[in-house]
Amino acid sequence: MTELAIFGALTGFISGFFGVGGGMVLVPMLLYSGFVMKEAVAISIMQMVFSSIYGSFLNYKKNKSLLKDGLIIGFGGFIGGFTNSFVHSLVSNQFLEILFIVIVIFSIYRITFSSPHGDESKKFHNIPLLFIIGFIIGMIAMSIGVGGAVMLTPILLGYLYYNIKDASSLGLFFVIFSSIAGFLSLSFAGEMLYHEGAVVGLASLIGVYFGIKLKNIVNIQNFKYYILGLNITILAVMVYKYFFGI
Repeated sequence: MTELAIFGALTGFISGFFGVGGGMVLVPMLLYSGFVMKEAVAISIMQMVFSSIYGSFLNYKKNKSLLKDGLIIGFGGFIGGFTNSFVHSLVSNQFLEILFIVIVIFSIYRITFSSPHGDESKKFHNIPLLFIIGFIIGMIAMSIGVGGAVMLTPILLGYLYYNIKDASSLGLFFVIFSSIAGFLSLSFAGEMLYHEGAVVGLASLIGVYFGIKLKNIVNIQNFKYYILGLNITILAVMVYKYFFGI
C-alpha cells in the first residue's frame, strides 16, 4: 500500500501542474507494478475522481470565467464516459495500450505546433461542438484510464485558440465528469478496485495542491515545454513496455 500511496502523491502533483487526470502517468506505473491494463484503468479512474474535484476547486478560485465552457464540455464527457464498460467488453488490453500510444502522439503533435498564448479574438465557444468534443473524448479516454485532458488540452489549444494554462484548467475540470461516469460504469460492471483506488486517490490530494501552486507561477512558454516533456516521457515508457513486455 505504501507504493500505491507514493504513486498517488506523484500522480496528484502531475495532475495539478499539467491539468491532466493523471492516468497517463499512473497507468504505466501500475503496469510496471504488476497490474494488468484493465486493473490499472480502474485504479486510475478512481484516483481521478479525487484529484480532479480538488484540483478544479483550486483552479476555480483562481479563474472563475472558464466555468461555462467547462460545464458544457464536462457534460458531454459525462455522457461519453458511461460507454466505458461497453467499450471494455469489445476490445483487448493490447488494443487499449496501442490506443493510449496513438493519443499521446497526437497530443505531442498538436502542442508542438500551437502557440501557448492562444488567440482571444478567435476563441471558439460553439455549444454543440464543445458538447460533441466532450462526448467523444469521454468515450475514448475512460476506456484507457486517462481523464481526457491529454486529448482535450491540445484540441482547445490547437483548434479553439485557448491559451495553454486555461486549456489545462479546463482539461482537469473535464476530468471530474468523465471520471465519475467511468467510475460508475465500472462499478456497475463489477470491475472497480475500490481499496487500491482509494489509497491512490487520497494520497493524490497532497500532490494536487502543490502542483497547482507551481503551475500558477511558471512562465507560460516554459509551461508548454513542460507539457511536451511529460508527453514525450510517457510515450517512451509505453512504447518500451509494448515492444519489450516489461
